[in-house]
Amino acid sequence: MEHPDSSAPLLAGTCLAFTPVSAQRRRADGWTPEIQLCFIRALEAMGSVGRAAKAVGMGRRSAYRLRERPGAEDFAAAWDRALSMGRMRQFDYAMDRALNGVTTVRILRGGAIDVTGGPDMDIVRAALREDAAPLKATKDTF
Repeated sequence: MEHPDSSAPLLAGTCLAFTPVSAQRRRADGWTPEIQLCFIRALEAMGSVGRAAKAVGMGRRSAYRLRERPGAEDFAAAWDRALSMGRMRQFDYAMDRALNGVTTVRILRGGAIDVTGGPDMDIVRAALREDAAPLKATKDTF
């Protein structure tokens, strides 16, 4: 991957555009502009700070420390947008599995094949649990 200029906006032309946080120290394993870019993209795909940080080889706490640095406001705004998009993507995925179901293929002893289908209720319940908190707060304010 090409090394982006640390002062140029990353993901320019998208709703996730941001100026990377400048490095306090130069470290090969630190939050380079390239790692920040990959983190924001992973956050958009996964909807989870911990999983996105792990995907780029960094820690969750380290990501939050980067977010809190002076000059990280643009990065934090991109983070918030990416996290929201990622969570919506995961919710959409769960609803697709609820409506269209999943097919499970198991090979049993003796070579028999068992094919079952139906909604993945575990993922549906998880999505509804996470989405219920904002709905409950909205309902209680009326």
